[in-house]
Amino acid sequence: MFKSLKKILFCIVIYIPMLIKAQEVTAPRFGKGLLNISGKDNTWSMNFAARVQYLTTTTWMEKNQGYSSPESNSLIRRSRLKFKGFAYHPNLTYKLELGFSNRDISGGSNYTSNSPRIIIDASVRWKFNKNLWIQFGQAKLPGNIERIISSSKLALVDRSILNSKFNIDRDFGLQMRYKFNLSKKFVVKETFAISQGEGRNVSKGNLGGHKYTARIDLLPFGNFKNDGDYSGDDIEREKKPKLLVGVAYDYNNNSVKTRGNTGNYMETTTGFFKTDIKTLFVNSHFKYMGLSFMGEYANRSSDDAISKNSDGSLTGDIVSDGSAINFQIGYVTPSNVAITTRFTNIKFKDIIYNDTEQLTIGLSKYFVKHKLKIQSDLTSEKSINDKNKIFYRLQFEIHF
Repeated sequence: MFKSLKKILFCIVIYIPMLIKAQEVTAPRFGKGLLNISGKDNTWSMNFAARVQYLTTTTWMEKNQGYSSPESNSLIRRSRLKFKGFAYHPNLTYKLELGFSNRDISGGSNYTSNSPRIIIDASVRWKFNKNLWIQFGQAKLPGNIERIISSSKLALVDRSILNSKFNIDRDFGLQMRYKFNLSKKFVVKETFAISQGEGRNVSKGNLGGHKYTARIDLLPFGNFKNDGDYSGDDIEREKKPKLLVGVAYDYNNNSVKTRGNTGNYMETTTGFFKTDIKTLFVNSHFKYMGLSFMGEYANRSSDDAISKNSDGSLTGDIVSDGSAINFQIGYVTPSNVAITTRFTNIKFKDIIYNDTEQLTIGLSKYFVKHKLKIQSDLTSEKSINDKNKIFYRLQFEIHF
């Protein structure tokens, strides 16, 4: 694994300088990438960027009387390289994102050729016009809004437990988006996806059926400034109220994993247990003059949640059917200091899964919007199967 990482980094370090000598290169301002490269014949371009998140977490576990002594852990939460641009024609664009932290590349298995999951995104997109495009490759699916928002643009240190337990993450397949206006201001965005249905970096598929996802966003007051509908805080300080109301539905036909395209494979003595899994998301996002509110509801259900062998005996795997709610409200001051509060509650249908409730309050300082920032939050967690706990997180992010 480490040898392959070294080879990739070596190629990046050696190849890009050789490429620069033969092309026109400009250095963007901070936060817009490390460099821009364009072919002399204007038939291609590349923007190269890097980002790192440094995270420290301190946890107190509940005991019979009070809480335990604090336990701390520090790590590089995310470390990524990003490439984007166009090839041959300005309407044919591409995106490549590679992850190198342990958290980024973890999850390798026999189904990913026992290799680290380095590739985060790898897709190409053809823009028919400003309102219609199709995309092919590995990318985020149009699921819940908290997942669609980049991890570099969150209002708190990380996403909620609704997202960690119910999101449909990334997959390999085809996507199409179309947007139009119902009136001068009212904007409608529609996204459809057909994907393999077993998650990112899978090399041994398709083991189950395919995955079908649709999302519609309604923006009655028009577009947010600088795509602020998919950014956590109202850093742009919208001068007029902006609202997004979205609904997404995902159908995973004959899924072989406990959470659709995420979770554990449901292996049996003769192959895989297969069941149809449906996931529904209802989201909203409001921003005005530094104030933001985001609400989410998620629900997952399956035709048969309990995995069985051909003789009817149980394998021990169970689909994590259930529902969750998540509410987040925040305010960004004119000096770019933000305070954010989040409440999340998840409930599962089967008792083997852990019903959990979290209350989080966070404080952030944005030096160059989301490109250079310090974020911290304090969370109180109550759960049925585990001990209650309190944890504090401090994170620094730099994004070239």
